[in-house]
Amino acid sequence: MRKLLSGLGMIALVFVATSLAFAQAPPAQPAPQKEHEWLHQFVGEWETEGEGTAGPSQPPVKCAGTMSARMLGGFWMVSESKNNIAGVEMHAIQTLGYDAEKKQYVGTWVDSMMNHLWQYKGAVDSTGKILTLEADGPNFSQPGKTAKYRDVYEFKSPDLIVTTSGMLGEDGKWVDFMTGQAKRKK
Repeated sequence: MRKLLSGLGMIALVFVATSLAFAQAPPAQPAPQKEHEWLHQFVGEWETEGEGTAGPSQPPVKCAGTMSARMLGGFWMVSESKNNIAGVEMHAIQTLGYDAEKKQYVGTWVDSMMNHLWQYKGAVDSTGKILTLEADGPNFSQPGKTAKYRDVYEFKSPDLIVTTSGMLGEDGKWVDFMTGQAKRKK
């Protein structure tokens, strides 16, 4: 019995010592980097409008709505959009962050019109004003196949973002199918 108590006492001592060591020196948390700071430009309340097309022979479809963006822990921009697209309400949530190990921006997009989770990766250009993100997703013109997509966010000013969405064609050229803008609410 004495050996059992002695063994339990030793385990308790190791547990207490380990707990004290972690309590005194918690692991260092990473700090946001300049790339994370860049995402702060999105933070705020925005009015959005855009125009898209389903193909060259289709008439353009207009949309309008709002976007509300905030930072999560200094690392992630989280936005929620509400749009009316030709009379259909669409809600979306987007996340954007920066993966320091991969040295690229990353993000996700989900919306109320489809069941696909878009996963982005991309970069800011040398001017520091344009973020280009690419993702793979369903090919809307060829069901059952996937295609590469590109979203471009250009900060024309602190209060104006111009957006362009395109799809990579079979000929290797990008075809834009949607353009829009977000204006900061005053």
